[in-house]
Amino acid sequence: MLLAILLPFLSFMVRGKIITGVICLILQITLIGWLPAAIWAVLSLNNARADKRTDKLIKAMRNNQK
Repeated sequence: MLLAILLPFLSFMVRGKIITGVICLILQITLIGWLPAAIWAVLSLNNARADKRTDKLIKAMRNNQK
């Protein structure tokens, strides 16, 4: 989470989203763009974590139905 706030573009690149990381870096180069880039990275990270939790719950529910 700290990486997403301090270096938003690196947060994307570590997760394998290279093109998104480059776009974020371009946005981040401007001083005004730093805040939107950090917010974007944090929201993206939270969405990825939520997707993993959802997939895990769906898998558990399917295993319980069998």
